[in-house]
Amino acid sequence: MTVRIASLEDDTPTELDAAATWMLGHTERISFGKPYAQDGELVSDAVVRVPCKYLKAAAGSGRTARCTAHGFRGPVPRGTSVVARTFQHGGDQFTIVHGRRVRRVTLRVKRAARRALPIMQTDNPCDGAPCRTADNKVGAACCRDVTLDLLVGKRDGRIERLLRARKSPYLCKVKRTDERALECEVISACGYLMDDGIRCALHDRTRPNGRSAKPELCYDWPDFEDDDEYTGHPGCVFIKD
Repeated sequence: MTVRIASLEDDTPTELDAAATWMLGHTERISFGKPYAQDGELVSDAVVRVPCKYLKAAAGSGRTARCTAHGFRGPVPRGTSVVARTFQHGGDQFTIVHGRRVRRVTLRVKRAARRALPIMQTDNPCDGAPCRTADNKVGAACCRDVTLDLLVGKRDGRIERLLRARKSPYLCKVKRTDERALECEVISACGYLMDDGIRCALHDRTRPNGRSAKPELCYDWPDFEDDDEYTGHPGCVFIKD
């Protein structure tokens, strides 16, 4: 499939790099190609690997399976696994999208201002937070759940049916947004998460051009509607005033 990342007309080069870095980082269940321009948009080819919800393994052997939708039976299909791209190379070396190209660069830790006021060092506000993804995994839910904007036309019914047949919640909430696009949510953790599964390796680092290495999308989330009932935790960007 083709994933829409950002608009070439509406977004600045810095915003394009940030959006592409953020999107292409979610590789737990998605393999992305290189970003490229198409019809005024920055896009990437992608393969989403989530099993079919109708596939049921036979009890006991685990070697045979059946389709609960059509009744077919046979050997369990050989699955394909995602070959995770390495984004963290140790030290200050990282792979990000820079200049609309996937490249390995040096990302330095941002220096504190020379006359900055002393402050108390606080823990990561996501550490110990009760937020969870739909598979009930607790912590860093924002970094493990991604919404894909897929270029799938109305005439391509096969792709749409395949998407709707994936196992929930790992791929869910499939809906058509217009004549040429579908939207869905995929649980696919970000490759910039550190070993504790909470901290971000890009935090407080800068790109070679001096811009923040951590994408804006990780800070600037959309506002909730008035009828939303979400309650966050101290430090969470989703907390309302």
